Amino acid sequence: MPPLSTRRLEAWVDPEILFLGGPARAPHGFWLDAGPTAQVGWSWLGLGAPEDPDFDGLVCGSSEADVGPFPGGWVGWFGYDGGAAAAGAPAAAEGPSSLWMRVSRFVAIDHAAQEIWLCAPEGELSAFASDVAGWSTVGRTSPAMPSPTPTEATARVSPERYAALIEECREAIRAGDAYQLCLTTRFEVAATGTALDPVTSYLHLRRAQPAHHGGFIRNGAWALASASPEQFLQVAGGTVRTRPIKGTRPRGADRATDRALAAELLASEKERAENVMIVDLMRNDLQRVCLPGTVVTERLLEIESYPAVHQLVSTVAGRLRPDTTIGDVVKAAFPAGSMTGAPKLSAMAILHRLERGPRGVYSGCFGWVGTDGSADLAMVIRSVVFHPGGATVGAGGGITWLSDPAAEVAEVAVKARAPLAALGALLPPGW
Repeated sequence: MPPLSTRRLEAWVDPEILFLGGPARAPHGFWLDAGPTAQVGWSWLGLGAPEDPDFDGLVCGSSEADVGPFPGGWVGWFGYDGGAAAAGAPAAAEGPSSLWMRVSRFVAIDHAAQEIWLCAPEGELSAFASDVAGWSTVGRTSPAMPSPTPTEATARVSPERYAALIEECREAIRAGDAYQLCLTTRFEVAATGTALDPVTSYLHLRRAQPAHHGGFIRNGAWALASASPEQFLQVAGGTVRTRPIKGTRPRGADRATDRALAAELLASEKERAENVMIVDLMRNDLQRVCLPGTVVTERLLEIESYPAVHQLVSTVAGRLRPDTTIGDVVKAAFPAGSMTGAPKLSAMAILHRLERGPRGVYSGCFGWVGTDGSADLAMVIRSVVFHPGGATVGAGGGITWLSDPAAEVAEVAVKARAPLAALGALLPPGW
């Protein structure tokens, strides 16, 4: 990829306007979104061309971007099932195992400075600036966001069956085959007779559940609309970092109830044990690609609060070995332990037997990989996946010996409700 030139826009434009005028209308477009009220961090939006990159040959490096951490490169996702198969676990197949696009002309949004930068190869910047001016004009005249067409979702399993599967997880734990299992399920909305619009759904989702790693990616017939609160892998400056989430409580109806729920989460023996198990697993995964003695737990068991839920979050980081590639890092850590359980390989085999169906893009990861070997990938959770036959919403939770089936069923409903609502769908009866 040729060196990129940059130019700052003279005036701030709402990123949603630029999105609606350009990437939202393209067959291969994206918006990696820090959220509608973001005051820190970066967002990126633009167009791309489908490409299958060789991440095994891309050595991890420091960012060479003139503005922000993304120097251009690739935007896309890795699906869970392909990652499970690559790790040696049994896995179902559904759609492409990964889907990426090459990105060389994009808009970078600095939320802290309230600045917008245009990034394009040398000689193409003026033409790209003209394109973005057109996006701004078209986006300002876009019609008001319609309400999603009301529809019905179907569940892969009933809540009663999910509760029974929790007991099977507990039996596997009692037998010593696993310490923790992330049991998931799926809700589906068929395209037949229903107007499923990824753009409309994403706009509804980001307003209902703003998140620091939200995103919209459309690559041909497939699209992802995500309000992910979990950063899976950040690679920059020779360091790899992961922020696993394990432990959830709903937000309270008033301040006192809300604080009590957060305090209950922080004090929960079950949730703390679940989080620490995944921290240990991620430490083990990162040690496969990091220098000895450099993998540390930077944060442990901290509460992060979002519009719908409180989450229990930890952070693990390490210094990468020289000549480590992006492919090496992904192979070491993916699928993420927060979406499998521990030990990882045994957990994935048990879950494949219990779930009896593909996870697809859900439980995978999405984001960007830079030409310099930097990366920022988030977990595909709190998301809607659009495919040629309709749309799916995955949800689940970590199961330990101390899990209460009724509470775990309720947690699935909390996590699935907002993505389904973005489609105009309600949870099926019983959920």
